[in-house]
Amino acid sequence: MQSTPDFDPAVAAKKLLREGRSGALATLMQASGDPYCSLVNVATATDGAPLLLISRLAVHTKNVLADPRVSLMIDERKAGDPLQGARIMLMGTAAVTSDRDARRRYLERQPEAQMFAGFADFAFYRVTLKGAHLVAGFGRIVDLNPQDILTETGDAAELVAVEPEIVAHMNGEHADAVRLFATKLLGAPDGQWRCVGCDP
Repeated sequence: MQSTPDFDPAVAAKKLLREGRSGALATLMQASGDPYCSLVNVATATDGAPLLLISRLAVHTKNVLADPRVSLMIDERKAGDPLQGARIMLMGTAAVTSDRDARRRYLERQPEAQMFAGFADFAFYRVTLKGAHLVAGFGRIVDLNPQDILTETGDAAELVAVEPEIVAHMNGEHADAVRLFATKLLGAPDGQWRCVGCDP
């Protein structure tokens, strides 16, 4: 499907992925190969790749360690009929990552996970995408390649390097501005909004 003036599949996919906080993770049972689905919290790496924090004691993690192939569905959690909302199904492989930026970005997005991040059985995983299927409404169903969804970060090295300082500065010195961005620009309800990342 080609982009139209009112619909760009790549933009819609990136929006779902960047805004999502949780999703349905599908793995393959290590003994039988049967499909298994579980609920996980998600965040994204700087380039948009999904990040997970999961325990090796969990069934889904045991499955991943035996067979890294996964599918992850993220939807926009729209009020009313869930099937009326947009969703994206991501296919790829999950592997442990020791990248410090992955850890930082995940915990900025999911601060309540901080207490689990230091447990010996928990680890951060990055999903390397192989493809995606976007359902964004009637007539807006399209298969996407990883390059359609991920953001090339080669020219953003300086931004990536200072992202922690930007986030801390915005939340510490410009909390009121962050709240206005959320409520006035994005139409979100009033609240204690925080900056959690600076995506290129």
